[in-house]
Amino acid sequence: MISPPQLLTDPFLQLPTENSVRVVWFTEFAGDKHLVVYGDKFDRNSIAKTTKLSRVREDQESRVADQKANGQVYQQPVKRDIWRHEAEVTGLTPNLRVPYFVTSIREDGKKVNSEVFTLAPTPKPGTPLKVLLTSDHQLKPMTAANLQKVVETVGRVDGVWFAGDLINVPDRASEWFDDNRGNALFSGLQGRGNYTMESNDGVKVTYTGGKIIQNAPMFPCIGNHEVMGRYQRKKSLNDEFNDTVPREVAENLYGQKSLIDNSFNTITYEEIFTLPETKSGGKTYYAVTFGNVRLVVLYITNMWRHPQLNSERKGRYIEPETDLNNPENWGYGQLIFEPSFKGSDQYNWLQEELKSPEFQQAKYKVVMFHHPPHTLGDNIVPAYTNPLQIIEKDQTGNIKSVNYEYPKNADYIIRDVIPLLEAAKVQLVFYGHSHLWNRFVSSSGMHFLETSNVGNSYGAAWGERKRYIPVNYSEDNYTRIGDPNGLEPVIPTISSLLGEDGQPLPYIASNEITVFSIFDTGTGTISSYRFNTKKPDSQVVKFDQFVIGN
Repeated sequence: MISPPQLLTDPFLQLPTENSVRVVWFTEFAGDKHLVVYGDKFDRNSIAKTTKLSRVREDQESRVADQKANGQVYQQPVKRDIWRHEAEVTGLTPNLRVPYFVTSIREDGKKVNSEVFTLAPTPKPGTPLKVLLTSDHQLKPMTAANLQKVVETVGRVDGVWFAGDLINVPDRASEWFDDNRGNALFSGLQGRGNYTMESNDGVKVTYTGGKIIQNAPMFPCIGNHEVMGRYQRKKSLNDEFNDTVPREVAENLYGQKSLIDNSFNTITYEEIFTLPETKSGGKTYYAVTFGNVRLVVLYITNMWRHPQLNSERKGRYIEPETDLNNPENWGYGQLIFEPSFKGSDQYNWLQEELKSPEFQQAKYKVVMFHHPPHTLGDNIVPAYTNPLQIIEKDQTGNIKSVNYEYPKNADYIIRDVIPLLEAAKVQLVFYGHSHLWNRFVSSSGMHFLETSNVGNSYGAAWGERKRYIPVNYSEDNYTRIGDPNGLEPVIPTISSLLGEDGQPLPYIASNEITVFSIFDTGTGTISSYRFNTKKPDSQVVKFDQFVIGN
């Protein structure tokens, strides 16, 4: 008997305009027809355009179907057939929500419908909105609980701003759709998760996430985990993900061969999302007006490398001895994927965007990117600059070592980007990457918020805990404690956690307490909430609040 068709995801909303919005969903069959049915009487429909994802695969590290539970299914990367369906719903009225559902009809004529959700075009200026600020889900243990508590605490949100690192390996399909641990990206954001955690009392609680993006558009940015390395050179997707090299190195090594396939790419990310596009950056950086807010999204992230000097892996500061004479295998340090320094295409675009009427006239001016300009987390060290390669050779010309330095005074975010944002009177810079919550305020009053605590926290460089810095690396360039770029963290304004000394902590870096933040554009208030997953019967606590804007 042939099983009935199923949707791989619920529908989710993308790219709203004044009178339209896109509806996107995925299936594992090409289908005969896919459409959105909408209206109070469900008397209107829009036929979807269907495309096939070109790079998604599974491998020996996938957790999909029975793999890992009942034996190995994949022994190496294997292509997975997944189809994307997108329909544009037009003729909408601002601030009027419309019910909708999607229908996918398989080639044999059998069909499947989604549940009914609601959609709307982009809200009018002045409309009070609730926007979820989130990042770094990466299938982390607390993600489903975090998103479930968002819905339980604030109800339906109007938009989602996602500051990068949606998954771990972007070409591994199951991380987006159906990882069998129940915490894939879309599962959590659509209330279809199934992730079990254990309380302090040994009680097991299963969290499903929240039905969020079926009813609200999501605007993501690229983090380091949205970037794949050289295509099909390795035996696993993890290794392929780590196999990035700079474009100029690829050009020298491979000549006229594809630079994208032989350096790094964001193909899967760009195929999954429909986003505003720029002439110079495509979907990788963009700006959008959403109600009273002008949101500017930048492509500011680099390749995370291991900091230890004795590692056999490609390192942040060194190349392994085994690869010294084989530059094709080098990691080239924490290479930056898209330039943002003064004079680069992205910088020039940002300059013009900050002068635009859409930006100038917005009540709230927000910039989002992945890499932190200010944080107590570990991932801000070394400085955000192109690695300075130092090759030492012996008397016969053989390479003895390859090291990388990152001069702090060449940090592109602090040196070039932040002065632009300060001059343009940006009120909030939102980012992630370090898997914690902390915030800062500059002398001009610009706010910085990192709210990326859903599990796998690495701690904060505060008190007795210091960042790992290799021996002989000067603290002029590599800061062991505090914010390397000189701002003092803000103590939460309502209910801070306490350290062992009984003093309030200016951060939350926990693998038990999860955090989410909500931007209320009606009041300009950004509120942060925490929930202790080890105490499932406990209340969600609002622990910090601040106001941006006039």
